[in-house]
Order: sequence, then structure tokens, then C-alpha cells
Amino acid sequence: MKLYGAPNPAPNPRRVRIFLAEKGIDLPETPVNMMKREHKSPEFRAKNSMGQLPTLELDDGTTISETVAICRYLDEINPEPPLFGTTAVEKALVDQWIRRIEFTVMTPVGMYWRHFHPRTAALLTQFKDFGESNAETYKGAQKYLDRELEGHQFVVGDTYTMADICLLSTVDFAGWIGLPMEAGFANLKAWHDRVTARPSSAA
Repeated sequence: MKLYGAPNPAPNPRRVRIFLAEKGIDLPETPVNMMKREHKSPEFRAKNSMGQLPTLELDDGTTISETVAICRYLDEINPEPPLFGTTAVEKALVDQWIRRIEFTVMTPVGMYWRHFHPRTAALLTQFKDFGESNAETYKGAQKYLDRELEGHQFVVGDTYTMADICLLSTVDFAGWIGLPMEAGFANLKAWHDRVTARPSSAA
């Protein structure tokens, strides 16, 4: 297998690296230079038509993209420790929270990055008022997360899962682009401290 990715602060390749670290899977990342737009080259688009990272290339040439899909495949062939739940209920809750994190948390972060951050200004037409408005939306997402995390060690109860990986990579990327965690959300801060303390967070 060959894993194509990019270094921090890119959040999606980091998700897969954290997942690999939690699983204890030794799969080095083959870097693709996003600053040089290598991920948009015809050669890379032959592997991932969206021109995005990460992408996992299997030995038979099959390619899998999208972080959760990649991690699901790796979870199937390396089931221990389980990071997508074990019971039917746990698996459903992990899926539920991954989807909530993608839409409720990552969407405003992504829109702020695309439409307000100076690094993306040369790449697309920005609607700066819309982009800036997502900072407030992200604050609301943090308030929601803080409430939902009350009484829980991790996103889905007391077990670390793919949902935590998705949220950690998003929150850390948000901080990097200028959207820090708001003061006063004690449950969210405690969760972030716990997951950041795990060795895998350095991936």
C-alpha cells in the first residue's frame, strides 16, 4: 500500500496519520506538495479525480480517497483496537458523530478558510463577508460540543474513536487559521487536553 498525504497543518492527511498511530500500523506517508499544486496534476488526478489528499493506493492499483473511507478500510484489515465501535449501537453513534462533526464543525471552519483567510485568496473568488461570518458559526458549534461532551471522556462516551480523530484535526486546524477555542467551554477544553495528550496526536 501507498499513502499519499501532506504535512501539517493539512487536517485530512493528519486524520489518517493519527488513525495509523492509534492502530500501530507502520505505513509511511508519501508526500504530495500542495504548495506546488502537485495534487492537481494529471498524474495525481489519475489516482484521485478530485485532486485531493489523502489517497490510499492498494497493491492492486485500487485507490481509496476520503479520510473516513480510508480509515474504514484500514480498520477492516486491522481490527484492533476498534476505532469505529464494536456493537451496533456504538458503530451507529460513531457514524452519527462523524457526520455531525463534518457538517456542524468542519463546514464553518472550511468556509472561513476558503473565503476569508489570506492564504486562499489567490486560489478562488472569496466572499469575505460570508467567510468572516463563519467565525461566529464556529463559536456556536463549540458551544454545542461543550454541552454534548458533559459527562463524557470522549465524543462517543468513554471510548476513543474515529469521531475524536475527526474533531481533533478540525479543532486544531481551526486554531491554525485563526479560529481558537473559546474560553469558558470547560468540557471541550478538557476533551482537547485528553486527546492531545495521546501520543498519536503528534502525527
